[in-house]
Amino acid sequence: MLQDIIEGVPGRYWHALEDGRIQCDLCPRYCRLHEGQRGVCFVRGRAQDQIVLTTYGRSSGFCIDPIEKKPLNHFLPGTPVLSFGTAGCNLTCKFCQNWSISKARALDRVQDQASPEAIAEAAVTSGCRSVAFTYNDPVIFLEYAIDVAQACRARGIKTVAVSAGYIAPDPRREFFRHMDAANIDLKGFTEKFYKNLCTGKLAAVLDTLIYLRRDTNVWFEITTLLIPGENDSPSEIEALCTWVLEHLGADVPLHFTAFHPDWKMQDTPATPPATLLRARRIGRGLGLAHVYTGNIHDPTGQRTYCSGCGAQLIGRDGYQITAWTLTEDGSCRSCATPCAGIFEAVPGRWGARRRALRIAAA
Repeated sequence: MLQDIIEGVPGRYWHALEDGRIQCDLCPRYCRLHEGQRGVCFVRGRAQDQIVLTTYGRSSGFCIDPIEKKPLNHFLPGTPVLSFGTAGCNLTCKFCQNWSISKARALDRVQDQASPEAIAEAAVTSGCRSVAFTYNDPVIFLEYAIDVAQACRARGIKTVAVSAGYIAPDPRREFFRHMDAANIDLKGFTEKFYKNLCTGKLAAVLDTLIYLRRDTNVWFEITTLLIPGENDSPSEIEALCTWVLEHLGADVPLHFTAFHPDWKMQDTPATPPATLLRARRIGRGLGLAHVYTGNIHDPTGQRTYCSGCGAQLIGRDGYQITAWTLTEDGSCRSCATPCAGIFEAVPGRWGARRRALRIAAA
């Protein structure tokens, strides 16, 4: 494992401390490392008096997914997205639904290798409209993600960050400058929740959301996994929705998704569908235009409605688009109200398929 650090690619965002340690400045953890130590994320460590990234060019696998699975409902609906991640995470969520990747502590979990140019080429040849950094948080492999994003942009392919938004201000500016869309995982709405279940800070995530809204052109949507007894009370959901409305606006899509027992919360029951339906009612009742349910079968809660007249704009059943009444410029055919998002004249036809993909390690 020490050899992995020694062979890592030089990383950005760190500085030397007077006591001889090096501080990683990528995320709000600000890990302070001696030679040979790794940060909490596991994939960034100190070698030869610098911070290195040990997973550059390495992936836990490549798949083609529907874009709605990220989830993004207002970004190129119906199109396929080439999805991949690496290993590790800078949060320690006890409820992680993807723990085999994000909690990996051995780099044999990331055996697939591909250069940024090879990933962009694979997206083009497979007909994907975008590439998503997902499965684990791309913040921790910033250098690799940015290089892939630049290669994709040169080929006309858009990029998507699926992230918890736990990133420091300076790297945040660089990282999101290269992204076209994002889904930010707002895990709960109390500092207690973040401290006890994620060992993180809510305020840092809210700061990222405000930054995306005020200072970028990145299209973003928000996902909150509702966990019974932890972050699913009506009062907390109301507070979360009110904050989104007041600080981000009524048109930012909000996805409430169902938890299933996993990782270190095997004894916590799965989220009842009624909890998600109630959360959606709360959000819509407060004035949010686009509130969705996920991880349950709920066609009504997955449809997109016009914020002006209430007409159905996009029908969905799972990841399958069943109806489309947007005009070519992304407006409602009934009342001409624009629908917030990034739309093409017609939706894609990828459907609910998920296909594994091998990329040559060019």
